[in-house]
Amino acid sequence: MNPTTVASVAAIIAAKDEAARIVSTISAVRRIDGVDLVIVVDDGSSDATAKLAAEAGAVVVSHVRNRGKAAAMTTGARTAADGDRRNPAASGRARELLFIDADLEDSAANMAVLVVPVASGEADMTIAVLPPQRTSGGGHGFVVRLARSGIQTLAGWNSSQPLSGMRCLSREAFEAASPLARGWGVEVGLTIDVLGAGLRVLEVPCELQHRVTGSDWRGQVHRARQYRDVWLALTVRRVRAMHTVRRVRALHTVRRVRALHIVRRVRALHIVRRVRGVTARGRH
Repeated sequence: MNPTTVASVAAIIAAKDEAARIVSTISAVRRIDGVDLVIVVDDGSSDATAKLAAEAGAVVVSHVRNRGKAAAMTTGARTAADGDRRNPAASGRARELLFIDADLEDSAANMAVLVVPVASGEADMTIAVLPPQRTSGGGHGFVVRLARSGIQTLAGWNSSQPLSGMRCLSREAFEAASPLARGWGVEVGLTIDVLGAGLRVLEVPCELQHRVTGSDWRGQVHRARQYRDVWLALTVRRVRAMHTVRRVRALHTVRRVRALHIVRRVRALHIVRRVRGVTARGRH
């Protein structure tokens, strides 16, 4: 990081049944310059994820049951805000929020490149663009195409990896996108909402390797759920945009009606004045 850039970063790791990887991921995250708070949100794990994360020095918040990625991110951001109040960051402002997948292991340290643009004010949200993974997935790109097309339509922005979950956000950007879209629609919702708030989004190449969803029936079920959540996130935002257009049109209509009434009143006043003038002249 540029030495002139002062940043304090809260790294938020949403995890479910990641006991085999969570310690190495936390260790890698701690090597990122500026990270002074590591939060692990244990989203209903049935293994030792929470115990191992706590032993590795992370602040651990646990969900009793699995509530999904968006809920875990919200819990992590809330915990970071609590940390800002109890132990203010060295930068004197709210910590940047660095969202990290629990399965990145040693490659998580490479997410440092996402922090710099946000800390320096160049961007309000950065999104990691991943290289080809060592193991190829079993998907056909349906969810990616849906997400990319929806972002382009609703936000006018072309995203190379619209489903990338590795992101760094300013607190302002996170609040602009809150409440987050549910489940696996959270990334698409974040992008649309942050852009819709007039904030800046930047995609950054990042050397990350993580576990890829397979092509077995579990992988297909995961993709079906992902498609559902992305579709819901886009539909909610389409409806919201339609309501906004209608409100703007209604406001314009009200203003036109008010303007018309004003014109009519002015004309009526001129007529009254002319009549009074004619009457006055007739008396003389």
